[in-house]
Amino acid sequence: MTKTALVLGATGGIGSAVTRALLRRRWQVVALARDANKAAQEWGNSAAPLWLVGDAMVTDDVIRAARGASVIVHAVNPPGYRHWDRLVLPMIDNTIVAARTAGGARIVLPGTIYNYDPRSTPVIGETTPQQPKSRKGAIRVLLEQRLQDNAPEVPSLIVRAGDFFGSGARQSWFAQALAKPPLLRILNPGRSGVGHAWAYLPDLAEAMAQLIELGPRLRPAERVQFGGFWDGDGTAMTAAIRRVAGKPDLPERHFPWWLMQLLAPFGGFAREVMEVRPHWRYPARLENSRLVGLLGEEPHTPLDEAVETALTSS
Repeated sequence: MTKTALVLGATGGIGSAVTRALLRRRWQVVALARDANKAAQEWGNSAAPLWLVGDAMVTDDVIRAARGASVIVHAVNPPGYRHWDRLVLPMIDNTIVAARTAGGARIVLPGTIYNYDPRSTPVIGETTPQQPKSRKGAIRVLLEQRLQDNAPEVPSLIVRAGDFFGSGARQSWFAQALAKPPLLRILNPGRSGVGHAWAYLPDLAEAMAQLIELGPRLRPAERVQFGGFWDGDGTAMTAAIRRVAGKPDLPERHFPWWLMQLLAPFGGFAREVMEVRPHWRYPARLENSRLVGLLGEEPHTPLDEAVETALTSS
């Protein structure tokens, strides 16, 4: 296996984190961006990928960028998260074509919990039936099925995780609600007594990089769950934010789901967040035995250390 990877979505949170993890492990990383110069400038002076101009929606661009790659990390989303129903599946189709053209590069996909009905799946494992209740969840199921259908000619790896937090996760619930700068209050979308799964980006990216390096030890269509940090009663994350911030009396407010429900019929942000509300109302823990069986242990940063890094990098 050549140590060359193409990362689609390297300017985003998980794509950036995986890129950095692979670079630390001495991989050659190629990254595709519509504005490669801007991406390179924003990346800074640390070890950086080779930036190529291109669009994940253009098949020829992805094929060109994937030449010589043994891995394609598909961490890309439609611009502004708009038009999911029209763009998500064509994007994965382009990646599959590029992987096949590259001689069977393994596609690595960050998975979500939206593929499942949270009302009936308190624990998510690799064989848990996928019965989504949202539009995005249904599309994610089809996306993953595309990968399954193209194996073993195009092998794949899906690493499923909970809500992201950490450097680069700017569009996350953590950064936009629980710990939004300048941290004058906690806006909590969850509720006490309901567990929630969190994934610290550096730990998740390190796990993905380690799995990638297993190569042929992985199944042709491998699926693993990243356990991350399981907040069993929905209060541990907010308590950690208060501790790390040194603000034990930091006020906490409930996210205005009632307002989102009123605005949802008009579309936009309100409709999108209402689709994921059930994942805050019901617990869904990720069962990571397959991942641990492959790696020996899951990368894990202590919660307070992870939260401190997330707060200082936001």
